Amino acid sequence: MELRQLEYFVAVVEEASFTKAAARLHVAQPGVSAQIRRLERKLGQELLDRSGRLVRPTEVGAAVLPYARAALTAITDTRLVVDELTGLLRGHVAIGMVPACGGFDLPALLAEFHQDHPSVEITLSEGNSETMIESLRDGRLDAAFVALPGSAGPGPTGLATHVVADERLVATVSPGDPLATRKEITLDDIRDRTLISLPPGTGMRTSLDAVCAKAGITPRIGFEAGNPSTLAELAGWGLGVALLPESLARSHPARLCAIPFAHPELRGQVALGWRLEGPVSPATRAFISRVRAATAEPGSAPADPRPRPAHGHGTVTDAPAPPPR
Repeated sequence: MELRQLEYFVAVVEEASFTKAAARLHVAQPGVSAQIRRLERKLGQELLDRSGRLVRPTEVGAAVLPYARAALTAITDTRLVVDELTGLLRGHVAIGMVPACGGFDLPALLAEFHQDHPSVEITLSEGNSETMIESLRDGRLDAAFVALPGSAGPGPTGLATHVVADERLVATVSPGDPLATRKEITLDDIRDRTLISLPPGTGMRTSLDAVCAKAGITPRIGFEAGNPSTLAELAGWGLGVALLPESLARSHPARLCAIPFAHPELRGQVALGWRLEGPVSPATRAFISRVRAATAEPGSAPADPRPRPAHGHGTVTDAPAPPPR
C-alpha cells in the first residue's frame, strides 16, 4: 500500500469525480484510476461506487476513508515537525484577498516576505469574502484577507482572524445630490433611494443588509459591482447612493460627498483569516506573524500566530483594531 494511492483515494471521494481529482492532483486521470484499482486489489474490496454520475465511497470505502486521511495527516505533521526543528522555512503559502484590500500595503508586505524567505512559494488569488472563507475552510487557501461585517454580526466560524483595518462606512453621493449638504443621515433617508453596493457575499453588503433587516427596510439595490472604486465612479455620476469606506469616499472631494450614518453607525473590517483546525505550516505561520507585526498598534507585542481555542462563535478576533485610516 502506497501513500500516493491513499492520497488519490481521498481526493476522488472529496471531489466525487476521477476527473476533478486528477485536476486537483495535477496528474492524468488514467493514473488516478490505475492507482486506486491497485489499492482495491491489495485490500480485496472495492472502495468506490462508479455506477452513478458522481463517484461515491462504498461501505468499505467509507470505513477506510478516516484511516486514509489520518495517514496523510500524520505524514504532513511529520514534515512540519522536522522543518520546525531544523529551522527550515520552505514550501508554499496560498493567500487570498478581497478586491481593493485597503488599510495597508499588501504588495510591499509580500515583497518583503519573499525577500526574507526566497524558498517559500507565494500565490495570490482574489475573490469576495464568502469565496475566500470557504477556500480557507476546505484547505485551498492557507490565509486570506477577508472583509468582515464589523458589529453587524459574528465572524466566520472555524477561523482565527486578525483585524488589519477597521473603518466607518458612509453614504456617498455626487455634489448635486439632495443629501450632499447633510452632516449625517439615517437609514430612513435612503429607504426609497437607489443604492450602489458590492454584491452579496462581501463584508460591506453584509453590513448593509443586516442593519436594513433590523430596521425593517428592504434596500433598493440598483447597481452592483465587485470593486469599491467602481461604486465610487457610479455615485460620482449621480446614479445613486453608494456605501463606501470613508477613506475612499473622501479621497475624491470634488466629485463625491461622504455622509456618515447617525444611527446605527456602519463599520467594516478587513482581517487576515486562517484555519483553527488542522496543521499550519511553518511558512504560513511566518506569514501570519509578519502580517500581525506589520499591522500591530504601536507598543503592542507581536502575537502568537498559532490558533487559539475559539470563543463564542469559534472566531479569534484581535481587539482593539487599528484606527480607521
